[in-house]
Amino acid sequence: MKKTGLPLLLCGAFATQGYSQDCKSFYYLQNNKTIEMSIYNKKGDENGKQVYAVSDVKNGGNTVTATLNSEMFDKKGKSLAKGKGVIQCTGGVMMVDIKMILPAAQQEQFAAADAKADNIYMEYPASMKTGDPLKDATMNLEIDNKGMKQSVQVIVNERKVDGQESVTTTAGTWDCFRITYKSRITIKTMGIGIPVNVEGTEWFAPGFGVVKTQSKQGGTAITAIR
Repeated sequence: MKKTGLPLLLCGAFATQGYSQDCKSFYYLQNNKTIEMSIYNKKGDENGKQVYAVSDVKNGGNTVTATLNSEMFDKKGKSLAKGKGVIQCTGGVMMVDIKMILPAAQQEQFAAADAKADNIYMEYPASMKTGDPLKDATMNLEIDNKGMKQSVQVIVNERKVDGQESVTTTAGTWDCFRITYKSRITIKTMGIGIPVNVEGTEWFAPGFGVVKTQSKQGGTAITAIR
């Protein structure tokens, strides 16, 4: 499933105080926008797609919120999983529902399950700079997988702005902050669980959002927008 669109260029200076306070400028907060990310395995081969569609944008005072509908496809274009999360921006601080960062394998695993969790956000401050630590986030998810009860805990910590870097994909070019982090995902069935530890990097473009991720397990990159 290939979607095309005009490239979005966000070159030049990083977010200034005046620009960053305008939450409406974030692409993920613009109604009916679509972002397509390619998923790569640890060898760097394309392994599927993740398509995000923005809907239900609401403006209230200093805050803008939007629903981010996601659908994951395998490399043959078959739909594997659908999900829904929330994007929120307050005073230029972008907050992303932590459920949206679950690895592809877990998203596929939970596709047919009844999952319940509170909205827990990852924060991306408007005024970030190289060397800044960023807030940790922890999410607890309860799952009923066809009668089998499971619990999932996702911990993201040691987040740090590691530097600045330009990122170019088939969808455009962005000036980004490079953010490193550690995460632990523990899935428990009948009280027994084995944690999966990940050390990763993501590239965050002010005024847009995360455009690329990378870890030893694989990565993602925006390849089409419209």
